[in-house]
Amino acid sequence: MLIGIVSDTHDDLAAVETAVSLFEREGVDAVVHCGDFVAPFSATPFDADFDFHAVRGNNDGEWAVESTVDSFGTYHGEAAALSFDGADVAVTHGTSDLVVDALVGCGDYDYVFHGHTHAHGVEARGETVRVNPGGLPIPVEGADDTFRVATLETTESGADAVTHHVLDE
Repeated sequence: MLIGIVSDTHDDLAAVETAVSLFEREGVDAVVHCGDFVAPFSATPFDADFDFHAVRGNNDGEWAVESTVDSFGTYHGEAAALSFDGADVAVTHGTSDLVVDALVGCGDYDYVFHGHTHAHGVEARGETVRVNPGGLPIPVEGADDTFRVATLETTESGADAVTHHVLDE
C-alpha cells in the first residue's frame, strides 16, 4: 500500500494541485495531511481517487476546514491513530516537539507523521520512524527552500519505506 504524506500547504492552491497530481501519478491508496491547510478551499483538491485523512494545524483558523474535509475524507481533529496495511501511524501537526517526541518514544507506532517546521526529514528511533514531509518554503531558518511531500510504501519497513519528493509548481 502506498501512502501520500503532505503538510503545511497554507492556501497555495497551485502547490496543492501539484501534490495531488503527484499522488495520482504515483497511485497512492491514501493521503494524510498533517495540517495547515488554512482555509477550506485549499482542502477541496484532495477530493480525489484516494482515501484522505487530515489533522488540524496551528494555522487552520477556519473551523469549516473540518466539514469540508469530512465531505470527502476523514478529519481527525488534533491527532490521529491510523493503520495502513498493518503499519500503525500516529499523526499530529507537530506544533509541540514534546508531543512528537512522546509519540515516537512510546513505541506504539511504526511511524509518526508531522509537519509544522516546513523542513522535510525522516528519523528512525528504535522501532519507530518520524516522518516530516516538509511543506511550502517559508523564510525561517531550517525550512526547505522548495515544496516537498513524501510517500510511504507499507510493503517496506523503517526509514527505507519513505521517499521524499520535490515538487515544482
